[in-house]
Amino acid sequence: MSQEGYDHATVEERWQEAWDDADVYHVPDEASDPTYVLGMYPYPSGKLHMGHVRNYTITDAYARYRRMRGDDVLHPMGWDAFGLPAENAAKERDTNPRDWTFDCIDTMRGQMKSMGFGYDWDREVTTCTPDYYRWNQWLFRRFHEAGLVERRDAEVNWCPSCETVLADEQVEGDAELCWRCDTPVETRELDQWFLKITEYADELLEAIDDLEGWPNSVRQMQRNWIGRQYGSEVDFEIEGHEPVTAFTTRIDTIYGATFFALAPDHPISEELAAEDDDVRRFIEEEADPEGDEPNGVATDLTATNPATGDDIPVFVADFVLSDVGTGALMAVPGHDERDHAFAEKMGVDIEPVVAPEPDDWDGETVPEAPDVSEAAFTDDGVVINSGEYSGLDSETARERLTEDVESAAESTQYQLRDWGISRQRYWGTPIPMVNCDDCGAVPVPDEDLPVELPEFINTTGNPLDAAEEWQETTCPECGGPATRETDTMDTFVDSSWYFLRYVSPDLDDAPFDLDRANDWMPVDQYVGGIEHAVMHLLYSRFFTKVLADEEDLAHREPFTNLLAQGMVQLEGEKMSKSKGNVVSPQRIVDEYGADTARLFMMEAAQPERDFGWSEEGVRSTHRFLTRLNDLVEAYAAGDVALDGEGDAEAADRGEIDDYVADETDAAVAIAGAEYDDLTFNVALREAQDLVGTLRSYREHADPHPDVFERGVDVAVRLLAPVAPHLAEELWETLGRDGFVAEAEWPTASVDRDTVERRRRLVANTREDVRDIVEVAGIDDPERIDVVVAPDWKYDALEIAIDSDADNLISELMGESHIREQGDAAASYGQDLQANREALRETLDGDAEYDALRAAAWLIEREFDAPVRVERAEDADESVVNKAEPGRPAIDIVE
Repeated sequence: MSQEGYDHATVEERWQEAWDDADVYHVPDEASDPTYVLGMYPYPSGKLHMGHVRNYTITDAYARYRRMRGDDVLHPMGWDAFGLPAENAAKERDTNPRDWTFDCIDTMRGQMKSMGFGYDWDREVTTCTPDYYRWNQWLFRRFHEAGLVERRDAEVNWCPSCETVLADEQVEGDAELCWRCDTPVETRELDQWFLKITEYADELLEAIDDLEGWPNSVRQMQRNWIGRQYGSEVDFEIEGHEPVTAFTTRIDTIYGATFFALAPDHPISEELAAEDDDVRRFIEEEADPEGDEPNGVATDLTATNPATGDDIPVFVADFVLSDVGTGALMAVPGHDERDHAFAEKMGVDIEPVVAPEPDDWDGETVPEAPDVSEAAFTDDGVVINSGEYSGLDSETARERLTEDVESAAESTQYQLRDWGISRQRYWGTPIPMVNCDDCGAVPVPDEDLPVELPEFINTTGNPLDAAEEWQETTCPECGGPATRETDTMDTFVDSSWYFLRYVSPDLDDAPFDLDRANDWMPVDQYVGGIEHAVMHLLYSRFFTKVLADEEDLAHREPFTNLLAQGMVQLEGEKMSKSKGNVVSPQRIVDEYGADTARLFMMEAAQPERDFGWSEEGVRSTHRFLTRLNDLVEAYAAGDVALDGEGDAEAADRGEIDDYVADETDAAVAIAGAEYDDLTFNVALREAQDLVGTLRSYREHADPHPDVFERGVDVAVRLLAPVAPHLAEELWETLGRDGFVAEAEWPTASVDRDTVERRRRLVANTREDVRDIVEVAGIDDPERIDVVVAPDWKYDALEIAIDSDADNLISELMGESHIREQGDAAASYGQDLQANREALRETLDGDAEYDALRAAAWLIEREFDAPVRVERAEDADESVVNKAEPGRPAIDIVE
């Protein structure tokens, strides 16, 4: 023992070595269906931060809990090891990304082990190794064979600082900044490789409803990103051009379309720009799709409204996007806020063609037009000013107009775009294609995989463009000269299937063992940051569905349950290096121990909530662990005075012993349920309260040997998932065999509902005694009597809870033993009638009596007065009349 607590460094090092030596966390390949617990693997940046520690403590605690419940647990770890930061770091330090990355991995692996995370390190994967990225290339070929790979010229997001393409999901915020470096993103036209995720858009969207173990917020973010819209496509004639198709979800408003708008990069817009300086200037200098206000330029063209036959002006407008809908817009300023703002700015007519449906609408009359001069009316309603369609509701009008307008047809549009995976950088998986002048783009055969990265060349731009010798190859089809593709894959490809590699990380003839994956998948509990709600999770779902279709994977979703953990904050702000408010996990481990860091993080808040880092909170947690250590050591050393001098057979259990035994059972019942739900803070509060109860028990009485020993045994096991090192030390101190990490989870002889009723009863009773003492000004009570309600009141309460009769009193008086109570029954029945909505079940009379007798010592200790608990038949009638189920009568004798 040190002056400031137990020797955490020695304890933690000892048990980490013992776990490793015993392979406690290894899962054999023969396991039939292990519980799969997984935290999102980290990018090896060199040091763990508090977000890492929180994420991996969550998964480690849950994995340890499930192991104690008897499960085989698969809990692996790996490294998301490719990526531009390593490449940039290597350039800055004149080294190579591989050495930099593996140095970082070594450091972080050591930090993880120092935290006591129980990983099966035999299953470690590192995505930058050829034996991993070979399978990225193999999977690319399978996608290619399935028609899910396409190469095309495309306007892409380009980060000028990173000098690489970004997926739409990697462009953040209204300012459109690079997700890596916060540089404003530009657009470029480049030849790119795409994975056709849009082929799975409907299934990705519809299957979201089945992800019941996912947070609703994440599911909604995915729905929004996929962005499916049902509507109609309809052609508008523009003189001198082919008909232009517009997509609209509101064809019911087509009679109100008073202008037509084209995206700045629409082919007609580009033709106009070559002839019209105003259009050219707008496109090149003024168009701002992210601007606060819609902006545009008039053209000399008109479009013909196919419903009215009217010619309407055509504008080039920056709020029309080429990759949303068709790049052309039927604009209805009376019923769209953006169109309204543009029409006001450009002096275009604003016509109402839909009116709010009146409350007394008969379904036939046409209501008056709304005033749309100041603002658009954007809801569905009743169609007006629309010829034969006037008087129809919006939905019916949409159906009719889609049928009647010659060029109109039903259409479904998506916001989701195909996934551009080409990246112009070195440190990633080479795309396994070669370019042949005669054969075009040809896949590298499976037998020639992996296409390994050449030596790193420290140059500007993409180092692979400078690797001339590496680029030179032969065409797999014709044998002629060819060049390798120099783009590498987006690193989200790596993370879209890594969870499958863990089931068979050393397999050398397939990316994963199919039979084992079918047995072990999906991941039972996945934990990671909300920032991955769209990119990583959506891509992982896409890969899993393709593998189900192409490789007979038995599961179409990768993760059954998902927890998006909250952030660690300091003084109200997220910890980050840029803000200079980072707390070093290593400092906390060195100063207080890994168990303190783990326990503080898990007790501070529910895992999905943000929480504020507090140095005082850390110290408080460390003091608690020290008290627990002292308590167990004192018991093991024989320094706790036990009833019967340690002879359990000679000791009689009294009310205090019963109370502590009940509270031990209560802690087990509640903590287990909370661990199941990953609400660790509630589970840990139970364990900590139990330790507090045991310390009070020791101070107030000579504990019963069996009761006290079970109490400390349970406390150690309840804390073992979160504070594993000290738990192991104390498990050994108690003389137990084996590891507490492999011990059975304790069981309870009571259910949670009973526990909560009993605790509510005791808490309310103690509060009532306090209120009486305070109001009556009693300084030194001589005795406190607690009287349990008569049996008929419990019967009446049960009837009231179960009854749906309008006249509850009449129903109660139908019971003879209640009716015999006369005025008392009538009065209690009126109370029950008045509070029917708030009634809740309580313990029965005998259980209340036993619970209050067991808890009487707490009241005696607080008020320094003897407490007498009485049944109704043994107490004074004037006191009994005040007693109700769950609220005993209190009589204080001065």
